[in-house]
Amino acid sequence: MSAPILAPITALIPVRVQAKAAAARDVCAVTLVAADGGALPAFTAGAHVDVHLPGGLVRQYSLSNDPAETHRYVLGVLREAASRGGSRAVHEQLMPGQTLQIGAPRNHFPLVPSARRSLLIAGGIGITPLLAMARQLAGAGADFALHYAARDLQRMAFRAEIEASAWAGAAHFHVGPDRMDVPGLLAAQAADTHVYVCGPKRLIDAVTEAARALGWAGDRVHHEFFAGAEAPPPGQDRPFELELRSGRVIPVAVGQSAAQALIAAGIPLLTSCEQGVCGTCLTGVLAGEPEHRDLYLTPEEQAANDQFTPCCSRARSDRLVLDLG
Repeated sequence: MSAPILAPITALIPVRVQAKAAAARDVCAVTLVAADGGALPAFTAGAHVDVHLPGGLVRQYSLSNDPAETHRYVLGVLREAASRGGSRAVHEQLMPGQTLQIGAPRNHFPLVPSARRSLLIAGGIGITPLLAMARQLAGAGADFALHYAARDLQRMAFRAEIEASAWAGAAHFHVGPDRMDVPGLLAAQAADTHVYVCGPKRLIDAVTEAARALGWAGDRVHHEFFAGAEAPPPGQDRPFELELRSGRVIPVAVGQSAAQALIAAGIPLLTSCEQGVCGTCLTGVLAGEPEHRDLYLTPEEQAANDQFTPCCSRARSDRLVLDLG
């Protein structure tokens, strides 16, 4: 995983929905501009913003437009069948002319500036951050290729934009039975290539496993999940306790997340995805053993047991001592 590029936590940015259009089946492209008509904060490819939606929902969406643009942000939002309210609100409630607030761009999935060649692998809606990467790399005259997989052409968001771009020759589409040969694709790369993959977990697993089998260094493989890991079977959770630096102890009940317990106890904690994929709520652990259920930390980071994501992870020990309060 690349080192994240984080924007400082600042005041929210008022924006207006300038346009909303279909980008593919069940995918809409939402264009946001500053409510005051000015420039928006700069961002780098791979960045996302926290979008504060009607009803108090906060969801993260990657920026897909060219980072050279400062007059707009473009989001691609998939309507999810199992939506927790976010994608449904975007598709059904968000309309052109409407105003809302967003956080400043943050980047947990940045390009490596020193990479000689970049291989971008997208699955489904995972194209959104990689589209911004392709645009940034093309603008810099960098060597890259984009491989984009989807079940069918109708689900291939932003395909027309890619085909009409000046860098269309670097794009390769894999549709339906034309499965991407991930091991073959990685095996054909130069030794100094960095790979960036975003999409379903099975695609990310295929890329990371192929890279490992080929002996790729871990720092050449970069990924971002858009959905959390599968929940464990019912009945496996148990209560545990959180101890703060102050000595205060907060119980966490079965069916309650550590983040929910902390917030209910009045402890300030930023959360966003609530699925363990974004890292917003990442919290230091001073003692105890977490039960990691996130997809944000690397296996090595999880094994260190010195941080966890309280939005989804729990505890193997009876108590976790946190670097909070």
